[in-house]
Amino acid sequence: MAEDTRQDKRASFSITEHSANGMARTSAVASGKTGTSKKLVIKNFKDRPKLAENYTEDTWLKLRDAVGAIQNSTSIKYNLEELYQAVENLCSYKVSPTLYKQLRQVCEDHVQAQIHQFREYPFLCSLDNLSFLKRMNRCWQDHCRQTIMIRSIFLFLDRTYVLQNSLLPSIWDTGLELFRTHIVSDSAVQKRTVEGILEQIELERNGETVDRSLLRSLLGMLSDLQVHNRLFVTCALRVKPLISCVEKQLLGEHMTAILQKGLSTLLDENRVTELTLLYQLFSKVKGGLPTLLQFWRDYIKSFGGEIVCTPEKDKDMVQDLLDFKDKMDNVAQSCFARNESFINAMKEAFETFINKRPNKPAELIAKYVDSKLRAGNKEATEEELERILDKIMIIFRFIHGKDVFEAFYKKDLAKRLLVGKSASVDAEKSMLSKLKHECGAAFTSKLEGMFKDMELSKDIMIQFKQNQSEPSNIELTVNILTMGYWPSYTPMEVHLPTEMVKLQEVFKLFYLGKHSGRKLQWQPTLGHAVLKAEFKEGKKELQVSLFQTLVLLMFNEGEEFSMEEIRAATGIEEGELKRTLQSLACGKARVLNKNPRGKDVEDGDRFNFNNDFKHKLFRIKINQIQMKETVEEQVSTTERVFQDRQYQIDAAVVRIMKMRKTLSHNLLVSELYNQLKFPVKPGDLKKRIESLIDRDYMERDKETPNQYHYVA
Repeated sequence: MAEDTRQDKRASFSITEHSANGMARTSAVASGKTGTSKKLVIKNFKDRPKLAENYTEDTWLKLRDAVGAIQNSTSIKYNLEELYQAVENLCSYKVSPTLYKQLRQVCEDHVQAQIHQFREYPFLCSLDNLSFLKRMNRCWQDHCRQTIMIRSIFLFLDRTYVLQNSLLPSIWDTGLELFRTHIVSDSAVQKRTVEGILEQIELERNGETVDRSLLRSLLGMLSDLQVHNRLFVTCALRVKPLISCVEKQLLGEHMTAILQKGLSTLLDENRVTELTLLYQLFSKVKGGLPTLLQFWRDYIKSFGGEIVCTPEKDKDMVQDLLDFKDKMDNVAQSCFARNESFINAMKEAFETFINKRPNKPAELIAKYVDSKLRAGNKEATEEELERILDKIMIIFRFIHGKDVFEAFYKKDLAKRLLVGKSASVDAEKSMLSKLKHECGAAFTSKLEGMFKDMELSKDIMIQFKQNQSEPSNIELTVNILTMGYWPSYTPMEVHLPTEMVKLQEVFKLFYLGKHSGRKLQWQPTLGHAVLKAEFKEGKKELQVSLFQTLVLLMFNEGEEFSMEEIRAATGIEEGELKRTLQSLACGKARVLNKNPRGKDVEDGDRFNFNNDFKHKLFRIKINQIQMKETVEEQVSTTERVFQDRQYQIDAAVVRIMKMRKTLSHNLLVSELYNQLKFPVKPGDLKKRIESLIDRDYMERDKETPNQYHYVA
């Protein structure tokens, strides 16, 4: 920018003054040469002219005459603008309080005088209800019109003095208050007005024509005066046919439509307040609660059925069921007044939908329990775990095929006990106690046998170590499992080191010496060990499975081995061996090196000991790569359950026939349904009966084929 250096120049500027609140405002603008200034002179308007001696009194008389003319429906002598200006003048000279009181008194005197037209006894009695209502409406309409006109004259008073005093009612509210106090609050007027309105409503219901504008005006009057609920609604609702009619028309005729459109949304969104109101409303209508009950039952079946019958949601099925049950329990308790019928309907609905898909819910509940009881579950304290188990038992109670649950639960329990993965012995025994209480001692006898085996094994090992004469570098621990209690395990022959075989034989001689007539069958798939290993970093202890042990011990004899050499030396099945090598060479703790590198183990791979292995811990657990439970394994477990069911059906048929000797087919089937604790189809029962006839346990009657005889 170029700077102008001339001395003689004009300037235009504004002077700003900063007020206390920080806002800047322009206070003066000046233009001219340097040195010139103008003075700002503020005139003092503090002194105002005094009113004439009788101005206030004369003005009030003029205003009172105008108010009287309005109230008497006569012409006003003065111009309205002149009257408005008079009020403004009085308010400007602080006469507002007096003016307000005087106006109120004039209005009150007039309203009080109006009550006489309703209190003249002979005249009042001669009026029918309709004529009385018309007179009341005319009085009300006149009062409203008059109040509006009076307010227009005294508008300045209403918008200044009254507005600034929050305790004072406005001119309009004052008019309402006076009419309510002196007219409507009169007991005789009140009674005739309400009775007249109800009579007109009744006449219209009966088909007669009534003056609706009259009714609308009077009901509006009661509403404006804020006595509608106290006077009219209270009296109207004492008429029971009216209540019944309203409930029938607004609810009774539309129950199905209301529930179809709204119940699912309210339940989905857990709208507790609205559901409570819905229940209260439907309880007032004939047939309301049974209708609500049916829709509630259908909703639970539909929503729950979607949880159970959608395979894509199997992973979260049990948790979703628990959450859904909690939600429905809360609705039944909080919204449906703990109505026993609704609680029973909920239980029935849960039992129906949870058995729509046979076996799968039972299997998944068993696995859910396993996830909660397994070591490493840090989601819950012992108290919270106990509450979770209680909730699971409620869901379990609805399942028909409880033997399917038992089969999967037993398999998972065995893993927890044998591998030491149980989070808490107390929690395990608590769950066992719950199952026993729910299903009886027969249901849990094998499960209890598993715990007993583990305790007896500890005692046997104490005795074995006390009687062990020859020292050994290997510390052996054996669990003796009763075959009938535990799941079936496929025997697998592997090549154990000589010292292990020798120690096994020592234990076998010890055990059979104390328990003659028994047979021991070793299960290497369930074995595990702790190995001491030396690396460049130092000594470590490796917690590994028996298969991992056999592989690692080979590297005491050589530097490098191929997968085929390891398989030949250990005798481990190919699939199991690949998973074992993968866990040692491709997992987090890589104590072996694989060549070539990769996540999967192939036939041509070679392995060597990783002497550079490092780990911050001294004892390292190397997890075996777990083969996910295949569909075939699940089917196998389910088929074993079905096989057990066939044995139970056969035993039940023989037991019944042995006791009854002769029985018709229908009675036999009925007895079987009473005794069997799992779902079974009539066709399956018929097949088992035919099988028993073929095996000469029973026979058909020669003359009546539908009759059976027991064959001793």
